[in-house]
Amino acid sequence: MSNVQIISLIVILLYFVVTAFTGIYFARRKREKGAKQSNEEFLMAGKSLGPWMLAGTLFAANTGGASTTGVATNVLSQGLSASWYVISAGIGFVIVAYIAPYFRRSKSSTVPEIISKRYGKPSHIFTAFTSITALFMATGAQIIATASIISVVTGVGFNIAAIVSTIIVVFYTMGGGLKSVAAANVVHVFTITIGMAIAMFIIVNGDKVGGFDALFEKARAMTSAEGQNLDLLSMSKVGIFTILGYIAMYSMTFPTGQEIVQTYCSAKSSKTAMVGSVLAGVLQSAYAIIPAIIGLTAYVCIDGYAAGGQSRTALADATIQLAPAFIAGLVLAGVVAATISSAAGNMLGTATMFTNDVFRPYIKKGVRDDKQEILVSQIVMLVAGVFGLAVALSGSNIISVMMSVFALRSAGPFVAFICGLFYKNVTQRAGFISIVVGTIVAAIWIYGLGTPWGLSAIVPGSVVALIFIFACSILDKKMGIEPAPEIEFENI
Repeated sequence: MSNVQIISLIVILLYFVVTAFTGIYFARRKREKGAKQSNEEFLMAGKSLGPWMLAGTLFAANTGGASTTGVATNVLSQGLSASWYVISAGIGFVIVAYIAPYFRRSKSSTVPEIISKRYGKPSHIFTAFTSITALFMATGAQIIATASIISVVTGVGFNIAAIVSTIIVVFYTMGGGLKSVAAANVVHVFTITIGMAIAMFIIVNGDKVGGFDALFEKARAMTSAEGQNLDLLSMSKVGIFTILGYIAMYSMTFPTGQEIVQTYCSAKSSKTAMVGSVLAGVLQSAYAIIPAIIGLTAYVCIDGYAAGGQSRTALADATIQLAPAFIAGLVLAGVVAATISSAAGNMLGTATMFTNDVFRPYIKKGVRDDKQEILVSQIVMLVAGVFGLAVALSGSNIISVMMSVFALRSAGPFVAFICGLFYKNVTQRAGFISIVVGTIVAAIWIYGLGTPWGLSAIVPGSVVALIFIFACSILDKKMGIEPAPEIEFENI
């Protein structure tokens, strides 16, 4: 290993240690207080998150491998417009802010639980298992991103890096639940935003790049092997339909993603949920350009790099070859922060859904035992980590995995959720049919048709689900079937 690799590895390991012991500290502090920890306290932080911690947790949960390494990778084909993948997430948080209070007021902890209050047991069970499966896959996607960076930059084998990454995430997530993860997210957000921003400026202003003016001048002159200008500075190259598709995707997947919904439900109040969502949106949008600029430096300033085609290691290669050793480690720590934050959120979401939507209602028949539920939650986290590790070791592509996750968990439930809030005449049967049909259409769109035109499966799945929920509700009404009971909301 080179000196740069050694120093980078030390920085990353130190970051891992700080993150892991943050979880231990909060878990130990809780025990020292002598208070009995409920499952709600463990998984939902006692519904005590303020706007800034809520915003940080939302930002960290959503900013993973695709938002860091993925954006940097896509600069060659999309220019700086690759950053729209993250900007759109920010816009999505602002849009979802208007319905975020409903999550907090619903007296619920999970997406399936909210669905069940309007549509009953069949919808509850189906949504629970599809959501749990999706989060298992999403955990694997974040492990892939973390392990890829560590492996490429430090020279450690991918399999070893994946195992180490999994152990760290499982360790600190099991240690203290959402409270410890939310506290660790303060470190994550600082590293991701401030750390990577500082690193970007140091890389760009270093001797090998020569400043922003020199970088942009070189970027404007970059051409392909056929002599066509690569248009690397374009903010519109990705296309308006793709941008609108991203915004639609996030606006639909946030209200149905357990790692996001769980955070909203953990807010102090409905107003806090709204404010925190807007803050997260602003933070997400402001951050978006940072990984894009770092990726740009790789393709523009490393000799022959762009000629080698699009590279998933663009961000890592830029830091190793264009930045001082410590800064390279700082950037990598930022990427690690992003990916393990997302993985931890996925694991907590999986545990919450299993205990609240499977274990307590169907295995324990409604009997609540906090000590037993915490143990079950920790076991589920461990299983999620092992499953995620298996996904990582299978050689799956992170972008493909995440897009599948978004579609399968959202195409059916999103329409049912929105109609459950605002459509008084919806029936239980219509809701269940729309959830199942929307999910099936999304699966066929991905695995049967290969995602035609690059259009997210959420769109056709949701359109079909919308048609079915209205058509079935109208038919049920004609048959004399009463609408589903409306959800009762707290006034907080």
